[in-house]
Amino acid sequence: MLERLPQFEAEYEDVLQRLSRPDLGRDPRALRDLSRRRKELETVVETMRALRSALSDVSTAREMHAESSGEERGLAMEQLDDATEQVAELQEKLRTLLLPKDPNDGRNVIVEIRGAEGGEEANLFAKALFDMYLRYAERHGWRVEVLDARPSDLGGIDSVTFVVKGEDAWQRMKHEAGTHRVQRVPVTESQGRVHTSAAAVNVLPEADEVEIEIDPNDLRIDVYRSTGPGGQSVNTTDSAVRITHLPTGVTVAMQDEKSQIQNRARAMQVLRARLYEQERAKQEAAIAKERRAQVGAGGRSDKVRTYNYQQNRVTDHRIGLTLHKLDRVLLGELDELVDALVADERSRQLAGE
Repeated sequence: MLERLPQFEAEYEDVLQRLSRPDLGRDPRALRDLSRRRKELETVVETMRALRSALSDVSTAREMHAESSGEERGLAMEQLDDATEQVAELQEKLRTLLLPKDPNDGRNVIVEIRGAEGGEEANLFAKALFDMYLRYAERHGWRVEVLDARPSDLGGIDSVTFVVKGEDAWQRMKHEAGTHRVQRVPVTESQGRVHTSAAAVNVLPEADEVEIEIDPNDLRIDVYRSTGPGGQSVNTTDSAVRITHLPTGVTVAMQDEKSQIQNRARAMQVLRARLYEQERAKQEAAIAKERRAQVGAGGRSDKVRTYNYQQNRVTDHRIGLTLHKLDRVLLGELDELVDALVADERSRQLAGE
């Protein structure tokens, strides 16, 4: 691996020079990409240099061990063991750093949650998931912007769409896509029976306008009055917007803002993300039919996690991890689950899957 150090050092110096150009500020996308690459290269170069130093320490310790005797020989052996352990740790770190990067790392994330099977109980659970992700975002210092929220009759949500803004938001949120199942006694249950319901979570990388070119002639835009729970009108003007991308049939509706212009801008933001994800899925399918667009077997419609309230248990079915701390998870303490999913992804990459 150290044979590649000069290559990485040269690229690192090149990136630093390009970042120093005064005209770079006029190209935000290039600035973002170069800044991200600088950070990646800096970590790789520092780790390689540390590995080179540790290998030198191993060589020196071996010579001292061979040339010494008695107590000095024992001390040299300890130094050799420490240096060898450090080499192994740095080699493992470097192997992970050199894995292919997810092209969406560093992007903001658009999350969509909707109640699925279970009627109003599913909508109430969708609201619980939304609150959980808001708390998780707060713990990581991410910013959240709600694009569209449609409340249900009993205080749940039919659907909600929001943007999570943070450098590592995609890396840590992408594994949340899929069907989340809940097992609990609903507030609507008079006999105390446990019901099973589900909410669907979709996670999309936010796409830049320059990445997804949309021909205005390919759009059908309808405007109408916003409605709330039960169908009552919440606006006296036609501010709600529904945009249909005619070539693909993808439809996005927004009604959360009072301004038609704002709803249209937010609908276009989500439409770009969906079209970007659709194109990405096509490219991946062409490379390998068996590769999934999201972590786990079976795609987004599969059950990824179960939340059992009676047992205070949450189980992630993709990695077989069960935690008996559902109350803490719902308060946004998701890192133990997410760290395990990230580690599983890396181990499968290292195994060449």
